Amino acid sequence: MFKNPIASLLGSSPFKALQEHMRVVLECAREVTPLFEALSAGDQERVREIEQRIFEREAAADSIKNQLRQHLPKSLFMPVDRRDLLEVLQMQDSIADTAQDIAGLLVERPMEVPEPLREPLLALTRRCVEVCEHSARVIEELDELLEMGFRGREADQVETMVDELNRLEDETDELGIRLVRSLFAHEDEMNPVSVMMWYQLINWIGDLADYAEKVGDRLRLLIAR
Repeated sequence: MFKNPIASLLGSSPFKALQEHMRVVLECAREVTPLFEALSAGDQERVREIEQRIFEREAAADSIKNQLRQHLPKSLFMPVDRRDLLEVLQMQDSIADTAQDIAGLLVERPMEVPEPLREPLLALTRRCVEVCEHSARVIEELDELLEMGFRGREADQVETMVDELNRLEDETDELGIRLVRSLFAHEDEMNPVSVMMWYQLINWIGDLADYAEKVGDRLRLLIAR
């Protein structure tokens, strides 16, 4: 008899499915850096290949999300609120959605990376993906948190990790502001529509880190209650 893998994960703990979802979300985020590297190299074929992988992984993340929502009990015999858990899930999923938005736009409207933006764009992208990586490490601590009843040294360690997550996200804000300034400094050399598209893309790249930070913030609330 077929056994639903997510239902099986939920049978042991809803956190297992949440962690599995975050691992797939992270696979989406990790593709964003090579996506912009390919764009910078003018390799549109590789951009399309990466876009396909992001769409596939985003669909996989959606499947886990929907199954988790469907099978999550109305009441849990755990020191967590169901709504808090679903909010963490939604923030995680927004990371994959944003990666998909970025990839979709770069395929639907092929763009060239202006030379002055090239290095700062890649620096911002790499840093935002690092924030997603850090957020995923926080989620991997949920097992230990559950074992400790969301108290004690493990809870303190997660608090410290979330503080670091906030600090890393602040760095991406600074990188994003500098990149936008550089974009506007060279706007006269660019097509106006391209300027608008690049402004949107820079904001979406920053959103990867924003949602990753919100995952940590929601987790902090979950621990506090």
